[in-house]
Amino acid sequence: MDTPHVVGGTGPVTRGEVALEVSPLPGGRSGIRARGEINALTRSSWEQALAELARQHAGVSYLELSDVAFVDVAGVSALAVTAMNLPDGRVVVEHPPPQLPRVLELFWPGLDRIEVAQ
Repeated sequence: MDTPHVVGGTGPVTRGEVALEVSPLPGGRSGIRARGEINALTRSSWEQALAELARQHAGVSYLELSDVAFVDVAGVSALAVTAMNLPDGRVVVEHPPPQLPRVLELFWPGLDRIEVAQ
């Protein structure tokens, strides 16, 4: 996952286009940045990105989601399952869309493996 890749679309993410772009975080931080939407059309790529994140996990992993317009319940579920299956540490979710923390609180209250940073 060294370079950004787009799924569900053929080019840059534009308003109204269903696509998900995932790339490594800059500056040597362990984690990924996502841009676009996380839904039924992009779910397999989201799950692949989370699997790669888990493989590279070393205590704390970061998810930068400030450019994610929407994440569905299944996308949040994939994140929760990934975090619960980590051997240790946590996932810090930075600037998520508003539905992500609400869904986490509704279905996984008290899940301490995920920290949401607004």
